[in-house]
Amino acid sequence: MTLHEVLTARVERGELPGAVALVARGDDVRVDAVGTTAFGGAEPMRRDTVFRIASLTKPLLAALTMTLVEADVLDLEEPVHKLLPELAGQRVLARPDGPLDDTVPLARPLTVADLLTFRMGSGMVTEPVYNPPWPVLAELREREIVSGPPYPPSPLTPDEWIRRFGAVPLMYQPGERWQYNTGSDVLGVLLARAAGKPLGEVFREWLLDPLGLRETGFTLPAGRARGLPPLYGTDQESGTMVEVPGSAPETWTEPPVFPSGSGGLVSTVDEYHTFARMLLRKGVHGGTRILSEKSVELMTSNQLTPDQITGAGALLSGAGWGFGLAVVIAAGDLGHVGQYGWSGGSGTTWFNDPGEDLTAILFTQVNDILWNGTLTEFERQAHA
Repeated sequence: MTLHEVLTARVERGELPGAVALVARGDDVRVDAVGTTAFGGAEPMRRDTVFRIASLTKPLLAALTMTLVEADVLDLEEPVHKLLPELAGQRVLARPDGPLDDTVPLARPLTVADLLTFRMGSGMVTEPVYNPPWPVLAELREREIVSGPPYPPSPLTPDEWIRRFGAVPLMYQPGERWQYNTGSDVLGVLLARAAGKPLGEVFREWLLDPLGLRETGFTLPAGRARGLPPLYGTDQESGTMVEVPGSAPETWTEPPVFPSGSGGLVSTVDEYHTFARMLLRKGVHGGTRILSEKSVELMTSNQLTPDQITGAGALLSGAGWGFGLAVVIAAGDLGHVGQYGWSGGSGTTWFNDPGEDLTAILFTQVNDILWNGTLTEFERQAHA
């Protein structure tokens, strides 16, 4: 089957209302838009449809961080409490599942590199700890510091968010364990402090405008926002596909109170391809250097130990982690060692395979693609 046939079959089975796929080998770029933006809708998916890219925000945030590092605004080994004094007194739980008042001091300061590699000591927990939850997880939820998609967006300002986060102990020592997501939200607050501007403006000035990405950002004009596809997921009780509340088009016409560095951006397949191609070209876009080769190498090389990869469980499935993205470190059924990319919980995925000069992007707004086999099929067809 061709990629078009694979996606069309899933639309016909009611698994997706529609999707937009881009596969590029060098300068040969092919885009396929199938289906509609909504189940039962009449608006077709188009090449320029805008999507909530969720965790595909993380690679862009990592690249933004490296532009500031190269400009000497930041240092990778800089203790984050210099810019985030709210974290200066943070301690570490003696046991991650233990009481909140049983803590030990930090073994060393938390650094910018720890945030990029998700080894900051806090984040998503993959162990079955929710019945009953660890006290620290209940506390984070009570304070509205959650590790998940920004739908609905956090009502907290960045200053209030980081203040509340700093009042909760870390689960692990910095550098000890890989934990997903929270590092990007802390990093987003830090970058805004470092540059002295809201995160959206920092993105625009340092990364998005240099790449010519006009529609990638935290907001959209009203006309474009109205074209956002609904966001869908499976209701756990009924098993049926339902629209996920909290991310209506009108919410994207004004800057969010909390710009989420972990998952708050929208983009199109062509604009994300521009970013991806810059990485494949080792930091160069249209003859202009955006990132140094060294920065791209750091972003796209595994930074984790074997034990940290094992501890990540199904979230990494044996892959490594660079800065804001996963890296293939062992030969498997698909891809090559050195392939890198990530997926977003709203139904978005991307990878670069430098060995094939290949970029593959699939955008929909159905989060079930993360576990229903769509990603495996897409990757196989992209490599074909």
